Amino acid sequence: MKNTQVLSLKNLSKRFGSVVANNSVNIELYRGEVLSLLGENGAGKTTLMNMLFGHYLPDSGSIDVLGNDGQMRKLVLGHPQASLDAGIGMVHQHFTLAENLTVLDNILLGSEKLWAWRHDRNKARNKILKIIDRTGLSAPLDEKVARLTVGERQRVEILKALYHEVKILVLDEPTAVLTPQEADALFENINSMTKDGLSVIFISHKLREVLKFSNRIAVLRHGEKVGEIATSDANERVIARMMVGEETIKNPRDKIQLGNPILQLNEVSVKGDSMRTSLNRTNFTIHENEIVGIAGVSGNGQSVLAKLISGLIDPDSGDLLIEGENVEYFSPNGMQSLGVGRIPEDRHHDGVVGAMSVAENLVIERLQDKDVNKNGFLQNRAIKENAKALIEKYDIRGPGIDAKASLLSGGNIQKLILARVFECKPNVILANQPTRGLDLGAANEVARHLLEARGRGAGVLLISEDLDEILALSDRIMVIHNGSLIETVNKDREVIGLMMAGEKI
Repeated sequence: MKNTQVLSLKNLSKRFGSVVANNSVNIELYRGEVLSLLGENGAGKTTLMNMLFGHYLPDSGSIDVLGNDGQMRKLVLGHPQASLDAGIGMVHQHFTLAENLTVLDNILLGSEKLWAWRHDRNKARNKILKIIDRTGLSAPLDEKVARLTVGERQRVEILKALYHEVKILVLDEPTAVLTPQEADALFENINSMTKDGLSVIFISHKLREVLKFSNRIAVLRHGEKVGEIATSDANERVIARMMVGEETIKNPRDKIQLGNPILQLNEVSVKGDSMRTSLNRTNFTIHENEIVGIAGVSGNGQSVLAKLISGLIDPDSGDLLIEGENVEYFSPNGMQSLGVGRIPEDRHHDGVVGAMSVAENLVIERLQDKDVNKNGFLQNRAIKENAKALIEKYDIRGPGIDAKASLLSGGNIQKLILARVFECKPNVILANQPTRGLDLGAANEVARHLLEARGRGAGVLLISEDLDEILALSDRIMVIHNGSLIETVNKDREVIGLMMAGEKI
């Protein structure tokens, strides 16, 4: 069955101005196969998939797709509907759901003509329930998407693609918001569906998933395919060498003597929508020279905790102390002045001002510094020299320092934010999903900077849905579930995964 080719990308190229996103890329996919697409940030993975799905029109090249008659046919390029009609579905890293509609309506959206006299919702519901039963991807069909957790939204996106009876499914970072058990269940169910002929391309930076669930690995570097390998012949060192041209060595987390308490939450509660407690009498302490990891499924209070420490919201009760001093007034500027550096979860919305230049975004939190602002005038030469130095130091790739930040890829926006935070040497670092969407080399650099900050005396609160990251970097681990924090002394991934799902251990 896997000898039947279902997709062929031939010499696809795409430029954005002077930036070459893809250069003559060739990739094949076979029936019943799971192909993992890997590469550094800016390597061209998402651009390539966006050409496959019709969001981008290639500058050159072609795509052939297996038709219902068993013949390979040219795909009409640059038209998403043509890709859908050819049986290609794509689940994007950033969700594309209508929040004011129910899960059922979101799944049906685009599957029926708007002028249809009637919609057989019962038939559609039954079809969806069969998919849920077959895949284990549960979702509350009558709940509005606005009320769903991020993890539930991810499942809805996949259900929506499967409802359209796709033959080729593209998944961009599909498990970023799932527990290890949920991720394993997702891939086990997808693998069972490949036995019925589904073919899958998935982009991931979690090498454990790549090695466990894919059949074949293709690697892009600087917009070109640099190789492919059967997963059975691969390991992490081999993949790292293919991705970055050399083996990436993990940063060792040496034991270090803890310093004084630097961030404390005492009986802190924050109420959410409809009087639901988002944080429930939360207590924890982070010391100097310490990284405390918060593990949990998205939607269990992490974002509220992050907003609190960022100064975006006030606690309803309890106290937050920084270096022993009670914080009375909560604001982003106030928390920054107290030595708090933040790496926000939503890099696009909260991390940069897209319309401002790369150089401006790199100093946007240092406008009071004399080398940036002198007597009310911005020091443009100094700002640009600072940008050039940080771009080189943090390997920020893009059109240049004067380009809008919105033109950078997601991974390079994250590098910009990291450069801005780490260069200020804050005493407290809120690292909220710091490596989400980053390639192996860039994620390793984030780890190095966090460990360096820990070494110089900073306290780090690491919030991540990547359990491997939590286990590798944290001195202590706490699990958040339904607004409550529970410390665990057991670093077994299975035990922590069960706690993330609400199991009492």
